Amino acid sequence: MYMTQKAKKRSKLRHAEYYDMQNIFDELYAKSRDGEIFNNLVEIIAAPNNIMLAFRNIKSNDGSHTAGTDGRTIESLADMPGEDFVSLIQKQFTRYVPKTVRRVEIPKPNGKLRPLGIPCIIDRIVQQCILQVMEPICEAKFYEHSYGFRPCRSAENAVSYAYGLAQRNKLHYVVDVDIKGFFDNVNHRKLLQQIWTLGIRDTKLIQIIKAMLKAPIQMPDGEILYPDRGTPQGGILSPLLANIVLNELDWWIASQWEGMADHMKSPCKVTYYPNGAEKKCNSYTALKKSNLKEMRIVRYADDFKIFCRNCKDADRAYHAVKDWLLKRLKLEISDEKSKVTNLRKRDSEFLGFRMKLIRKRRTWVISSNVCDKAMSHMQKELSKAIIEIQNSKTASDIKSNIHEYNAKVIGMQNYYCIATRINLNFSRMAHVNNGRFLHRIDGYKKQGELNNKYLKNRYEKSKQMRWIGDTPVVPLAYVQFKIPMRKSRKINPYTPDGRMEIHSNLKLNVEDMLWLMRHPVTGETVQFNDNRISLYAGQEGKCAITGEHLEVIHCICYRKSNECKNGRDSYRNLLLLSPTGYELISTTDSIKFATLTKKYDLNKAQITKVNKLRVTAGLAEMSMQIVTN
Repeated sequence: MYMTQKAKKRSKLRHAEYYDMQNIFDELYAKSRDGEIFNNLVEIIAAPNNIMLAFRNIKSNDGSHTAGTDGRTIESLADMPGEDFVSLIQKQFTRYVPKTVRRVEIPKPNGKLRPLGIPCIIDRIVQQCILQVMEPICEAKFYEHSYGFRPCRSAENAVSYAYGLAQRNKLHYVVDVDIKGFFDNVNHRKLLQQIWTLGIRDTKLIQIIKAMLKAPIQMPDGEILYPDRGTPQGGILSPLLANIVLNELDWWIASQWEGMADHMKSPCKVTYYPNGAEKKCNSYTALKKSNLKEMRIVRYADDFKIFCRNCKDADRAYHAVKDWLLKRLKLEISDEKSKVTNLRKRDSEFLGFRMKLIRKRRTWVISSNVCDKAMSHMQKELSKAIIEIQNSKTASDIKSNIHEYNAKVIGMQNYYCIATRINLNFSRMAHVNNGRFLHRIDGYKKQGELNNKYLKNRYEKSKQMRWIGDTPVVPLAYVQFKIPMRKSRKINPYTPDGRMEIHSNLKLNVEDMLWLMRHPVTGETVQFNDNRISLYAGQEGKCAITGEHLEVIHCICYRKSNECKNGRDSYRNLLLLSPTGYELISTTDSIKFATLTKKYDLNKAQITKVNKLRVTAGLAEMSMQIVTN
C-alpha cells in the first residue's frame, strides 16, 4: 500500500489532544524557557491521562510486540481492565524496581553487531510516561542545531545545515569526532547532574531514572550484568538521555563563537526576520573581525561535525573537543576514526552521505554521494527482496513481495535523494538489479498499467518502469536530487503557533472528546476505551450507520465480531453508534426496522452495511422490499 497524500496531522500531537495533555506540555515548555525549576513532576507523570497517552503512543510502535525478559507484549496490557492498568502503572512510581533488560544483537551495515536492550513492556510504559513530560522541558533547553531523536527534526535538516556551513558560510575544514561506544559509556553520575542542571529537580523522578540506568541486563547466553555506566540502545528514554548528555557539548561549542556576540563591547543592532528569528549577520560580521576562532557544530545523536574556517582552527578544535569530552563527560574518542578533513581535497561522511567541495567557476559548491557502506547495504537488501520474489509460491505471494521491494526502493529514494549525485549512485545499483530480475524472474516486462495513484504520479513518465505480471516494479534509478530542507524556526510542537505549521487541531467539540476520555466504560479493556476515543475522532463525531451527530453520553461502542484476528477490541472491530444505529443492527422487528430506515432516510449502501453487521452478529438480513413498502 502506498500513501496518496499526507494529512496535516502528527500522530503524537493528535494523541495528546485525545487525552487533554497538550496544554500541560505547552506549559512545561514555556516554564522551562523562562528558567523555572520543576520539583514535582511525578504527579504529572503518574496522572491517568498521561498513562493512557503513554499506552496510546507505545501501542502504535512496532516494538511494542517484542517481548522483554518477562515474555509479555503490549497485547497482555491491552486486555486489562482500564482501571487495573492505570493502577498497575501508578504503583510503579511509588517504589520503582525495573525488571531485567533483555540484550539482543542486531547486524550493522558494516557487518558488526549493535547491542540493543529491550526492557519489559511495563518498564517501557513507565519510560514513555516520563519521556512525555521530560521532553518539552528539555526541548526548551536544547541547542538549535541538534537534530537526532527530537520532534519535528530530521536527518535531512541536519544534512541541509551541514551543506550550508560548507558552501554558503565557506567553512571548508571539518572536524570529525567519533566517540568510542557512546551509548555504552555514558557516565551515570554526570547524566543525573545534567538533568538537575536543566531544572528537573524532582528527587523522586531522578531516583527512578537512576534505577532505570542500573537495571540488570540479561545477555543472550543468560548471564546477568549490572551496569555502572551507559544507557541501553532500545530503551524509550535512552535517546532523550543521550541528547541531555551531549547538549552540554553543543552549548560549549556554540559559546566559542556564536555565543560571543552577546559579550561584545559594541553590541550590534538587533533585527529580526518575518518569522521572528533574530538576524545574526551583523553579529557574525563583527565576530569575523575579532581574533575569535570560528567553529559551528551540527549534531545528529552521537554523530557530529564541527566546521571551521582554516586548518589551524580545526586542529585546535579537534584537540580541545577531545580534552573536553574526556574531562567533562568522561568519554573517549577513537583516534583512528576522528580526523580533520579539508573538504576541498577529501570527502567526509555524515548520516550515510559523502560530502565534498568542488570548484565551480569562482566558488566552491557541495557535491555529495551516497556513502559506500550504505550502497553495499542497500544492494544486499534489494538482492534479498528479489530472491523473495523469485521464491514466491503463489501469485498472491509474488504481488506481496513485489510491494515489499517497491516499499524498500521508495524508502531509499526518499532518504538519499538529497545527495547531489543520487542519480549516478542509484543508476549503478539499478544496472545490477535489472540483471538480477532478468536472470531470476520470469515475466519481467516493459509493458503494463499503473493503476495506483501514488505510483502513477511519481513514475508514470519513467521509461524504466517494469512489470511482473500485472504488478509494477518501481525503477530504482528514477530519482532526482532534491535540495534538503532546513528546519523552519516557526515549527514548534509545544506552542500553538508552532503547531499550526505541521498540524491541524481536531475540528470537533473538545468537551465531547474530554467527556469520553474522563468517562471510560467500566470493566472494559484499556484498548477498548482507547479506541473509543479514536473512533469518535475518526467518525468525526457521527454515528457509523445513520451519520447523525453522536451524543457522547448515549453513544454505544459496538463490537462487530467477537472473533477478530486483530483482537475483539481492535480499532477495526469497533464502531461508535447512536442508540438508533444500534437498534437497526440488533432489532428483530421488521416493521420497526422499516420505520427507522425511512425516518433517517438510509440509502442502499447504509442498509447493506447494516445487514452485513447483522449477519456477523448472527441475525437475519432485513429485506429491502420490507423497507420500501
